[in-house]
Parts: sequence; structure tokens; C-alpha cells
Amino acid sequence: MKMKIFALFALLFVTLNAQNIKLPIAFKANFLQQVTNTKGKVIKYKGKIFYNAPSRTKWIYKSPTKKEVCTQGHQLIVIDHDLEQVSYYNINKGFNLSKVLKKAKLHKDNIYVTTYQGKYYTIVLNNKGQVQQIAYKDNLDNTVNIIFTKIKYRNSLLPNSIFTCARPKNYDTIY
Repeated sequence: MKMKIFALFALLFVTLNAQNIKLPIAFKANFLQQVTNTKGKVIKYKGKIFYNAPSRTKWIYKSPTKKEVCTQGHQLIVIDHDLEQVSYYNINKGFNLSKVLKKAKLHKDNIYVTTYQGKYYTIVLNNKGQVQQIAYKDNLDNTVNIIFTKIKYRNSLLPNSIFTCARPKNYDTIY
């Protein structure tokens, strides 16, 4: 009998740990983004992130610069409040958090790994199964590490108004 109970618990443990990452419908969180260049210099950014599946994201950077970055997957809008400038970019390979998380496979404990659009990602979950950290190398060989705190997953989408990146009238525009 003890052996059957042990086998049942072992099977349950393996099944739970083999699952993919729980995909959020929406979430909001604070973030710390550390970018380390190839010479070891580190820049730290702080702010808030808002996300609706599958790819609607708004990053609000509060320090060391003030800017907003909005995307729906194929267009990126950057409002740099320090430079009083708005830049619009069409992106062929937009970052899709849902796709990255869906592809991720358990490496060990609460650490998942995947490759997406030629980049290797490491994803760490907190004890609630929420994305706590994402690390990768960007196109300039910088190591990017994003740590999320005060994470709030939602079962419904955030309001569309949150994702607006409105161009202030007096800012320069770059297309």
C-alpha cells in the first residue's frame, strides 16, 4: 500500500512539474530592467508594465529616464518624455510574450528555457507560478534581465485605455 501511495505522489509531482507556464490573460507589475553591455557596464531601469494577451504591452519607464513604450506586436511606439520625442517603428519580428511562454520548457525547479526568434530566454517563476524574471541577450549582445515585482495576474483583459500611447502635441515625431 505504501508503495502505491508513493508511486501516486511521484506521478503527481512529475505531472505538475512537467506542465508549461501558466499563461496570463492579463497582468500588471512593477519591473526592474538591468541591461549589461559586453564591457560589463550596467544600466538599471524601473517602472510599470501592463500586458494583455497575446501581445499588447505598455512599459512605463520611471527612472533613470521617463518614457512609455507601447506595442500590439507589429508597431512599436516610444514616447521619450526627457527628449520630448515620439518614435514609431514597424517591427517584423515583434516580441510576443505569450509565444515565448508557450514554448518554454521546464529546465529545473521553477526555471524555464526557450528559444524564440533566435534568442535564448530564461524564465523564472515565483512560488505562485507567475513570471517573476526573464533574461535574454538582445541584438547588441547586451544581457537583459527583467525582474517583476508586485505581480497581479488577471482573469480578464485590462481596459484598452491603459495601453494608449498618446503623442503630446509639442513633441517631435520620428517615423
